[in-house]
Amino acid sequence: QVQLVESGGGLVQAGGSLRLSCAASGRTFSSDRVGWFRQAPGKVREFVASITWSGGNTNYADSMKSRFTISRDYAKNTVYLQMTSLKPEDTAVYYCAAAPSGVYNYWGQGTQVTVSS
Repeated sequence: QVQLVESGGGLVQAGGSLRLSCAASGRTFSSDRVGWFRQAPGKVREFVASITWSGGNTNYADSMKSRFTISRDYAKNTVYLQMTSLKPEDTAVYYCAAAPSGVYNYWGQGTQVTVSS
């Protein structure tokens, strides 16, 4: 029903910035909470940030709050994750997901973010 496609990942030097995009096809993000997660090699997936589509209410993991910003664009059905002051430990595959009913049951394929030191 809903297809999520992440983009914007790549290789960036420590201290740099990157903006990830999560575009939805099919059903829109209306009434959804959309989140960003990441998973580094050998580590468990962790929550990064989320936003409600209708209200724009945001939530961040404590460790991400000072450097990452989540936002959305109504016209483009797209959610963004602006990342600044990137560190090597931010290296991971970043996934977007939608939770229309309290559970993140729609997931994208992920986009690789690699931060070099």
